[in-house]
Amino acid sequence: MKKYISLCLTVLFFIMLLTGCDGEKTASSPSGKKSNTLDEIKRRGVLVVGSSNDAPFAFIDKDTKQFSGIDAEIITEIAKRLGIPKVEMKEVKFENLLLELNNQNIDIVTDGMYVKPEREKIASFTNIWYKEGEALVVLKNSPIKGIEDLKDKVVGVQKGTAFLEFAQKLHKEGKIKEVKVFGSQAELLLAVNTNKIDACITDSAVAGYSITKDPSLNLKLVSPYKAQASGNIAAAVRKEDKDLLDTINKELNKLKEEGFILKVLKKYGLNEDNVVPVEQ
Repeated sequence: MKKYISLCLTVLFFIMLLTGCDGEKTASSPSGKKSNTLDEIKRRGVLVVGSSNDAPFAFIDKDTKQFSGIDAEIITEIAKRLGIPKVEMKEVKFENLLLELNNQNIDIVTDGMYVKPEREKIASFTNIWYKEGEALVVLKNSPIKGIEDLKDKVVGVQKGTAFLEFAQKLHKEGKIKEVKVFGSQAELLLAVNTNKIDACITDSAVAGYSITKDPSLNLKLVSPYKAQASGNIAAAVRKEDKDLLDTINKELNKLKEEGFILKVLKKYGLNEDNVVPVEQ
């Protein structure tokens, strides 16, 4: 009897072992290799993008209800070229984007995110999409062509931005006559538009987008202009998703070579100053 029970237990053990092996095979691709994130995205036909719904980078347009913006158009075109028919935005607070990425709640982060050493410790970044920093905004017929023309000018800056410190530094150095502080981006641009101030220093992407969207603003971004506080913007993926990273970089290089990136930048009010060449 004991031998019979022992034999039954042995047979049961082998059945469980074989069942476990079969289960492991069903979680793999047809070739027997474990599927990766890129394979999974292609299988479901949807790329889930994390964004804080931030214009002009990656946001849902209130009128069209479409995923729009600089980063949005770039990642949507990349997805299209990879045969992924749908890009879906999941709104996440900016400070939680990389956390949600590593929690596997999103596939990729595209939201005007600067590449910084502390961020590179927890995520992998693609090649640089474009660069963006402060802009010098003036009236379209203004003779101002750069910082060197601000010695006798009144320049506005928005409260709470990194550009306020930059403008105050220029004032102390005698490069700006006077700095005026405004409570919002809208107030800042309106002050330039109505000649209350001679120019303003503000975020280039946000200013460029505002100018293109509001026809009442008779303004322009001074160009060429080398930003003093510029940052490199790229998309972020999980450290282990090397196949996804390499594939996106390959398509990104094609978009740069074809002029697609510049076209998108210009659509949202930016220009050649924001372009980053193909990385080898």
